[in-house]
Amino acid sequence: MKNGWEAVIGMEIHVQLSTNTKIFCACPTSFGETPNSNTCPVCLGLPGALPVLNWRAVELGAKAALALGLKINPVSVFARKNYFYPDLPKGYQISQYDKPFSSDGILTIMTAERDEQGRAKEWKPMQIRIIRLHLEEDAGKNVHEGLPEVDKYSYIDLNRAGTPLAEIVTAPDFRSSWQAYDYVNHVRRVLQWVGASDADMEKGNLRCEANVSVRKIGETGFRPKVELKNLNSVRFMQRAIEYEINRQIETYESGGQIKQETRLWDEKAGCTRVMRSKEEAHDYRYFPEPDLPPLIVSEEWIEQIKSEMPELPDDMRDRFMKEYGLSFADASLLVSEKSLAEFYEQTTKLSGNPRMTANFILSEMLRELNEASITAAESLLKPENLAELIKLREEEKINNNQAKEVLVEMFKTGKTASQVIKEKGYEQISDTSLIEKLIDEVIEKNPSQVEAYRQGNQKLFGFLVGQVMKASQGKANPKIVNELLKKKL
Repeated sequence: MKNGWEAVIGMEIHVQLSTNTKIFCACPTSFGETPNSNTCPVCLGLPGALPVLNWRAVELGAKAALALGLKINPVSVFARKNYFYPDLPKGYQISQYDKPFSSDGILTIMTAERDEQGRAKEWKPMQIRIIRLHLEEDAGKNVHEGLPEVDKYSYIDLNRAGTPLAEIVTAPDFRSSWQAYDYVNHVRRVLQWVGASDADMEKGNLRCEANVSVRKIGETGFRPKVELKNLNSVRFMQRAIEYEINRQIETYESGGQIKQETRLWDEKAGCTRVMRSKEEAHDYRYFPEPDLPPLIVSEEWIEQIKSEMPELPDDMRDRFMKEYGLSFADASLLVSEKSLAEFYEQTTKLSGNPRMTANFILSEMLRELNEASITAAESLLKPENLAELIKLREEEKINNNQAKEVLVEMFKTGKTASQVIKEKGYEQISDTSLIEKLIDEVIEKNPSQVEAYRQGNQKLFGFLVGQVMKASQGKANPKIVNELLKKKL
């Protein structure tokens, strides 16, 4: 809310479903292939070619819908959405309109406003109304090369044409750019979690658009909205929405008006630019797709899909807090990625120490994963090996700094904790007679400190422990050192 104004934001997400083949033909959906190599008469829109629905796309669409709290409709209808783009060979897109695959969802997310550095303040739950999730095909891709007015060429790559998409449309429930940011991150994570999509924005697996308008606080109607496109990352999206909110408020306050239009985000310039006037639904001239029958799913089939659903991340976060005594922040980080959450739980069950397991994963391991740009599932470090390290640390056979070094080496090599400890010479000395001998030597070399301790200077105990540890090259068991030194003194 700024100067008596509030933002009104609705989100549209187009997500590519993780099928091996396209939604209406058998062409592969693989990314990065030679342009126009994954095409056939159906996805090229050649006369007489008929679409056949890929049932795997329906299954993944159902998992996405259930994960987002939507109701799956028993009957849905595909429709032709008529508009011309050079990368849409048929001149229309097969989508869904008045009878979508799923609708009427309520999704609860955790959201927080941020400071100027993007650091989250207090996290709060927020409910989002999802109007629909429908199934459709993707268009192709325009490729532009060369310099304007010199040798610029435009090409059309139709490999992407016909890729199955789920379009997720919300009500205008967001009031800030950061709420939209948290929503998109939540959707990305959930879709990846249930296996519905890779949701990789860099590869175009997930594309989001924001419908942004502003109004005076207290107004109940809606003013003209602007649709923001070309949002290639969640952070770019947040910046684009923030810019657009400020632009619209400034326009109204200076006596201007906002037109309903589509704008692109220019990241280099840090502003939005006009792309075209915004179409209304009637401009697309929707009508039922005559080559596809209605999509009918049974209640038994829906129940079967529900039975295959994994525990969702928010449910797992709450369970981690309850079962393992973790904080909201730590539990949220652990469920930020599915394989990380599974790694944590497997390690905890083996180590029996949920707190220490969380500490090692969220500090040392997460840093190594981020630097290597891999997931926990791809790591050489395995749960059973980290659990071994945690037990050795718990038994004080190595100290905390040594344990951190050992973890890093285990991560790089895949070796066990015992192997790395042996190679680094970190095996602890627990032989009481040997430790007693070291203590005697330290007491003999530091008579004034010993006497001062006996006179009441308790701080010198730490100094004397340090001298024993130094004499043992850090290998003496600290617990035994403490116990024996107290007796000796």
